[in-house]
Amino acid sequence: MVRLVLPREGMTRLLASGLVAVSLLGAAFAVGCSGGGSTRGNGEFEEGLGDGEIQGSGAAGKGVGGGTAGGGDFASGEASGASPAPSPGAPPTSAGSSSSSSSGSSGSSGSSGSSGATTTPPSTPPSTPPGTTPPSTTPPKQVTPGTLTAGVWDDNRNLDLFLSYRSSVIAAGAKPTSFLGFDEAELTASNAHAGNVGAKQWLDISLVVDTTGSMGDELGYLTREFDTLAATIQAKYPAAQQRWSLVVYKDVTDEYIVRWFDFRSDPTEFRTKLVAQSAGGGGDFPESPEMALSIANRLAWRTSPNTARLVFWVADAPYHDNKAGDMTTALRTARDKGIHVYPVASSGIDEFTELGMRTAAQVTNGRYVFLTNDSGIGNDHKEPSTPCYFVTKLDQAILRMVDIEVTGKYREPTAEEIIRTGGDPTNGACQVGGKHVTVY
Repeated sequence: MVRLVLPREGMTRLLASGLVAVSLLGAAFAVGCSGGGSTRGNGEFEEGLGDGEIQGSGAAGKGVGGGTAGGGDFASGEASGASPAPSPGAPPTSAGSSSSSSSGSSGSSGSSGSSGATTTPPSTPPSTPPGTTPPSTTPPKQVTPGTLTAGVWDDNRNLDLFLSYRSSVIAAGAKPTSFLGFDEAELTASNAHAGNVGAKQWLDISLVVDTTGSMGDELGYLTREFDTLAATIQAKYPAAQQRWSLVVYKDVTDEYIVRWFDFRSDPTEFRTKLVAQSAGGGGDFPESPEMALSIANRLAWRTSPNTARLVFWVADAPYHDNKAGDMTTALRTARDKGIHVYPVASSGIDEFTELGMRTAAQVTNGRYVFLTNDSGIGNDHKEPSTPCYFVTKLDQAILRMVDIEVTGKYREPTAEEIIRTGGDPTNGACQVGGKHVTVY
């Protein structure tokens, strides 16, 4: 049972754009997904959706929600934690896809609670893919308690290695139809456009976050660190007119499937929305990131070619097997709109999830960000299937990605930022099977 809760104007645009398929009173209305969208007066912004949410079956017995146009607050007080009530309906899907849920992988990614419930380990990943080596590490520096740590990898800098890794994971998979629908020709074509970007004047960032029970640590960190991130960006790029949007998501059996707050130019207002969110629900391993990314594509992005458009997708679980087509469509739309997706892999992911996240980054010209165990926070973090990397604080990794996007120039982390390395990179590269591999 699902209910759409969003402004009237947002509902009209959502249905007109063909984002969802809903069933109401037994009559099915199926529409496809479009990457189009109209523009405001001067053509600088896409029209966007305002704020809204799509409720899941777990919303039963909750309070009634409402909404206002133009990115306004929910009438029922979403920021205070009130939850809208359901109405008859079925889980929305893109046209041609099944509305039933199925597991994308074994394990469990969430349970009730707001501080990071214990996660059942996902299925055993395949053996180390060809072209990778178990990373060696330098002695780590001491990390301040409460600080998440991360590495970054760019598959577009090492396309042959990525294609080899992808083939090995697919070959080991039990369900070939569960993988994203990109073939090598399309991935290679996406790679041809990677790096062909210059400096940007403006900055739009959408934060897409899995808020199921196992994500409490990550959500808490983002809430604590957002002010510093925004202030650092403002100090370094005062003319960038940074804007932020927020998309949070769970799964079809939860209180909501996806909830969103369109772009804000006031970081304080964005932070208010972020702080109001909490982690809970989930239950099985896969969640509904394809719906969250589809919504993110429809927000009020600036259309100017001088805008850096970034999505930081923070998650610890994949999509459901039967949603591979919808996930593929969402990523193609992001790519075609010049939105660069930066997955942030959290604790508990498996090889299937890593491949999906790395594919999302590769095809959209983003980079794969992965949390590491150096922080000592949360559950175990998977060692990435990459040959070498730098570990820094997560906020420094995010700021470095923003630097690269705004300036159009690559930069390594500084010596002061590096906590340790994996795979012993030297002079920006490491050697794998006698081949030169570029670190990021």
